[in-house]
Amino acid sequence: MRLAPVVCDARAVLARGREKVRRQHESGSPAVQVCAHWTQLVEEVVLLLYREALASEAHGGRCDGQRLALVAHSGLGRRAMAPYSDVDLMLLYPDGSGDAVAGLVRRFAQWLYDSGLLVGFAARGVEEACQLALADATILTGLIEARWLAGSPALFAQFERRLARLSQRHVARLLAMVEAARQEEQARYGETVFLLEPNVKRSRGGLRDLQFIRWVGYLRFGQREYDALAQTGHLAREELRQLRDAQEFLLEVRNDLHFFHGKAEDVLDREQQVRLAQRRGYRGSEGLLPVEQFMQEYFQHTSQVQQIASHLLEVARPRRWWWPWLQPLVSHQFEGDFRVGPTTIWATRRGRARLRGNLAEVLRLLELASLYDKRIDEATWQAIRADQLPRSVQEITQPLPREVAERFLALLSRPTRLGELLRRLHELRVLEQLIPAMRHARGLLQFNAYHRYTVDEHSLRVVEYLTSLQQDAEVPGQVYRSIASKAILHLAALLHDLGKGYPEDHCLVGAQLAEQTAQRLFLSGQDAEILRFLVQHHLRMSHLAQRQDIHDAQVVVAFAVEVGSPEVLHMLYVLTLADLAAVGPGVLNQWKRQLLTELYQHALELLTSDSPAEAASQRVQQRREEILTLVRRREGLAWWETQVISLPASSLFAVPPAQLVEELDRLRRLSRREAVAWGRYCESRQAVEYTVGTYEEITPGIFHKLTGALTSQRQQILAADINTLAEGLVLDRFYVQDQDYSGPPPQARLDEICRSLVAALTERADKPPVFRRLWQGRRSSPSTTQHLPTRVTVDNRTAERFTILATFAYDRMGLLYAITRTLFEMGLSVSKAKIGTHLDQVVDVFYVTDRATGRKITDAARLADIRQRLLAAIEAVPQEGL
Repeated sequence: MRLAPVVCDARAVLARGREKVRRQHESGSPAVQVCAHWTQLVEEVVLLLYREALASEAHGGRCDGQRLALVAHSGLGRRAMAPYSDVDLMLLYPDGSGDAVAGLVRRFAQWLYDSGLLVGFAARGVEEACQLALADATILTGLIEARWLAGSPALFAQFERRLARLSQRHVARLLAMVEAARQEEQARYGETVFLLEPNVKRSRGGLRDLQFIRWVGYLRFGQREYDALAQTGHLAREELRQLRDAQEFLLEVRNDLHFFHGKAEDVLDREQQVRLAQRRGYRGSEGLLPVEQFMQEYFQHTSQVQQIASHLLEVARPRRWWWPWLQPLVSHQFEGDFRVGPTTIWATRRGRARLRGNLAEVLRLLELASLYDKRIDEATWQAIRADQLPRSVQEITQPLPREVAERFLALLSRPTRLGELLRRLHELRVLEQLIPAMRHARGLLQFNAYHRYTVDEHSLRVVEYLTSLQQDAEVPGQVYRSIASKAILHLAALLHDLGKGYPEDHCLVGAQLAEQTAQRLFLSGQDAEILRFLVQHHLRMSHLAQRQDIHDAQVVVAFAVEVGSPEVLHMLYVLTLADLAAVGPGVLNQWKRQLLTELYQHALELLTSDSPAEAASQRVQQRREEILTLVRRREGLAWWETQVISLPASSLFAVPPAQLVEELDRLRRLSRREAVAWGRYCESRQAVEYTVGTYEEITPGIFHKLTGALTSQRQQILAADINTLAEGLVLDRFYVQDQDYSGPPPQARLDEICRSLVAALTERADKPPVFRRLWQGRRSSPSTTQHLPTRVTVDNRTAERFTILATFAYDRMGLLYAITRTLFEMGLSVSKAKIGTHLDQVVDVFYVTDRATGRKITDAARLADIRQRLLAAIEAVPQEGL
C-alpha cells in the first residue's frame, strides 16, 4: 500500500527533527528545551496531518472542522515529550455528532500510525470524555493536561469548564482514585525511591510523581502549574526550586535513555548508570565510584520529589467542615502544646512555634507518638520540615545537648512506630543532625550484586525488620522481645553499613563511627563497647553460618568466646537476620533463618556453660550415645558402633537421631558397587533434601558428578554435606530448591532426581551434564560491576583437618559443576560444601584435603596453582545471554 504524500512528508520531517533534537541534547541544551522543541515538532506534524485529513473529508461536505476541536493531552499537552514518547490526542466533537466524524477519525488515525508515531487517539463528545475521566484514573490524569491545538476554541473551553466543575464536585473520590492508581504503579515499578535499577518515569520519586503533583494541584486547588501552586502558597519556594531541578535532571536522563536505545526505554539499569556517569563528567573520589556519585544525585532528586508529592497530597485531602469544631472534643491536651486525638497527635499553633529550632522538643513529640501509637499529623510534620532546611556540615557535627541525646535514645528504645518515625526524620534531614554519618549515606548506591537498596534505605529497613519481630512468635521474636537494650540494638542497625563509600573496609570504618556516635550520645562504656562490636562484626554470624561448619566445635567455641555474653549474642543474632532481610526480597529465606537460628542456639548453649569447649564436646558425645542407644538391639552392633563413632558432628545433627539410624541402615545393605538416593521435602527449611549413599570406590569424582546431575535438573544447591565414613562408605546430603516448583515438588519429581543421582554414579559416561538454559528475566551485564572481581581465597587456620577454599563469582548455569570438577581434577577431596547465593553473586566454600594423603594442603606453590586453576575454570563458564 502506497503512503499518502502528506504521510511521507511527515515521516521525513520527524526523522530530520529527531536528529536535530538529538544534536541539541548532546550539545548540552537544557532538557526542558529539548522536550519542548521535540513537542513543538510533533505538534506541527500532527497539525499538518489533521488539516490534510480534514480537507479531504470536508471536500464533500462530510465534516465541518469549525465545529470540532483537536486536543493534545498527557505529555504532548504538557509540552514535555521525550524523543520516543507516545503521542496522546483527542478529537472533541459536539455531543451527539459522533457519526459525522467517523471518516475523519479513520483517515487521521491511519495517517498518524503510518507516520511512525506511537499514538493514543480517541474521538469523543464533551460529556462522554468527562464521564470517562470520572471513571478511569488514566483518562482523567491525561485530560487534566489537555491543551487546544486546532478547531473550535469554544468547544474546547466548554470541555474545560465541564471537566473542572465535575472535578471539584467529586474531588475526594477523584483524588483517591488517582492516588490508588499511582500506588499500584509504584508497586509494579518500585515501592521505594532507592531502587538500584529504577524506572525514571514510573518508580517512586520519578517523572510520574512530578506529574502527580500537577494532577493533585488541579483537582484540589484548580492549579496544575508549579508556579501557580507556589503563588497560592501550596508549594514553598524551596520546593519549587527542588521540583524544577529534579524535572531538568530526570528529563535529561530519560531523553538520553531514549536516544541511546532508539526507542522508549525508561529503566536506568547498571550499564546505563555507568555510561551516564561518564557522560555527565563524574570523576569519583576516594571510596566512591563515579556511578555512585551520579546515582547519589539521582536519589537526592527523586527523594525530594516524593516528599513534596506526599506532602501536597496530605494537604489536599478534603477535611470535613465540622472537623475543627469536633477536634477539641475528641482529643486531649498533653504537656500544654501537644494534642492527642483518636488517630493522630499534633502540635498546636503555639506548639509548632515551640518545635522551631528545638531538636529536643521534636524528639519529645516523636516519643509521644511512639508512646501513644499515633501518627503525627501532616501540618505538624511540615512545621518541622520548614525549620529543618539543609544545614552545613559544621552545624551538624556540633556537640549534641545531653537532653537531645537522652530523648533520641528514649525514642530508639521503643519499637512502636520506630521505623516510620526514623524514616520521616531522615527525609526531613533531622536524623543526620543526630547521626552525622547519615548525610554521607544519603542516596549512596551500593554498586554490587548484593544489595537492592541504597545504604540509608537499607539501614532503615533493618530497623523496620527488627521492630516487626515484636509480633513474631518464633525464636527471633522471642529473642528480640527479651533484649533489654533495644536502643543500642536499633542504633547499631542504623550504623552498621554507614562505613560504606570510604576506601577502608566498611566494618572498620563503621566501628570508628560507632565510637564517635557513642561519645556524641553520652553512652556508658559498656554500651559503647557493645555498639562498636555489633557494628564491626555485623557480618560475622552470617559468614560463619553460610561459609563454615557450624557443627564444628572448634569453630563455634571460638565464635562464642568472641561474642562473650548472651546479651550480645541475642543482639547479633536478630541484627544478622534483619541485615539479610533488608538486602532484598527473598534473600532471608527459611533456610538461612534456620541456619542462623541453629548457630545462635548452639552458641548460646556454650555461653551459658562454665566451659564452652567442654560443653561442645559433651553435646557431640551425648548425640552419639543417643544414636547408639537406638541401635543396641540391631544386627551387627560392631558395624553400627564403628560407623556412629566415625560420624562427623555435621552429620550427627543434620537430621533427628531416628532418621539418621534408618538412613545408615539403608547403607548397611548396599553392595560396594551400588548407589542409592532418596529425597524428601523439609518444610522447616523450605528446601528438598537429597541423600545419596554409596562406596567411594564406585567411581572417581563422586561430588562433582552429583552436583552436575542436580544442576542439570535445575536444582539450586543450598548446601552440601559430604562424608566418607568408616570402611569407605559415602553419605552425601544435598539441600536444594527446585527451580521448576514453587513449593514441595511431587513425588514423581523427587524420584526423577534420585534416578539421575544414581545414574551419575553408576553409568559409565564421561560426557559433562547438559544444563537447560531458561529465560529468567533481564540480568545486568557482569561488565557493569567489574569492581567486584571473581575471587578465590584460601583459609588454613579455621579448620584443623581441612583447607577451606572460598570462591566468589557471578552466578550462571554450570558454575558449581565447573568448580567441583576442577577440584577433583586437581586431586582434592571435598569433605564439606557451603553453597551461598546472594541475588546474582555466589559464595561457595569447600573444605578440602589432598586425596592421596588425606591431609590439608600447606605447600604455598600448590595453593597458588589451585587458586589460578579455579579462577580459570570460573572464567571459562559462559555468562548467560552472551
